[in-house]
Amino acid sequence: MSNISLIIEERAANIGNFMVGRLLPFREKRAVGPFVFIDHMGPAHLSDHENMDVPPHPHIGLSTLTFLFEGSIMHRDSLGTELEIKPGAVNWMTAGKGIVHSERTPEYLRHLDKMLHGLQIWVALPKELEQMEPNFTHVEADDIPAWEEDGVSYKLIAGEAFGKKSPVPVYSPLYFLEIKSKEAKKINIGQHLFGESGLYILEGSIKNGGHTYDPRQILITTESSLCEFEIAANSTVYIFGGEPFPEEHFIFWNFVSSDKNLIEKAKQDWTAQTFPRVPGETEFVPLPEPRIK
Repeated sequence: MSNISLIIEERAANIGNFMVGRLLPFREKRAVGPFVFIDHMGPAHLSDHENMDVPPHPHIGLSTLTFLFEGSIMHRDSLGTELEIKPGAVNWMTAGKGIVHSERTPEYLRHLDKMLHGLQIWVALPKELEQMEPNFTHVEADDIPAWEEDGVSYKLIAGEAFGKKSPVPVYSPLYFLEIKSKEAKKINIGQHLFGESGLYILEGSIKNGGHTYDPRQILITTESSLCEFEIAANSTVYIFGGEPFPEEHFIFWNFVSSDKNLIEKAKQDWTAQTFPRVPGETEFVPLPEPRIK
């Protein structure tokens, strides 16, 4: 019996010089555990005159996780952080009551041809922590737990699973796993998971319940404890999920909260430009018009 309850196709969105594939939220599934937003960036070939330049913009009520496969991004935020993220490392920025950051191509790459490819993820904070003080953590690639079983490579990017714990400081029970295999293998990991689970196919394919699923699809399991599939040779998939929150979380633009009043206040504060500023940055992304979803 198939354990797939929902298949979400990646939807393209233009954010400037390249396209991103929007994976969450989706009309039929607003969140998977505490995960409320996933973008697949690229792969984008940027020429010597094309660069990533996302000016300062605000967040509340969430943690962002940036994980690159190729390329480099310079992160600057209102805490004074200025740090380059490279492939395999994790940038984990917790907005709490409010943070502002920019994302740009590093200066030394701005006049070169380059690639950019990765995932950007939002994890909602529990209701009691939505107004916590903002903070930032960078975890190097070598510090991410990685192991191999039966010829399959695993990496625990965030959270807890398989009796292991990532150094990324998460605020609710969750997991974000990378699984790579050079050969076709049967994967049965449900006993290591909990809550809600999603599976994103980056490359290759998987088989489940007599069906084959290809790249740029997210599969939502009916029960995380039944997470079993056959991974094709030369495939990479990501498993994400965890315990869902008891209350609904709302999203407007970059603001996430269980309280719509906090989102309205954030909108007013950003319009009035009373959020903290990113040192050395004068640009900002204006507030868009759409309503709370």
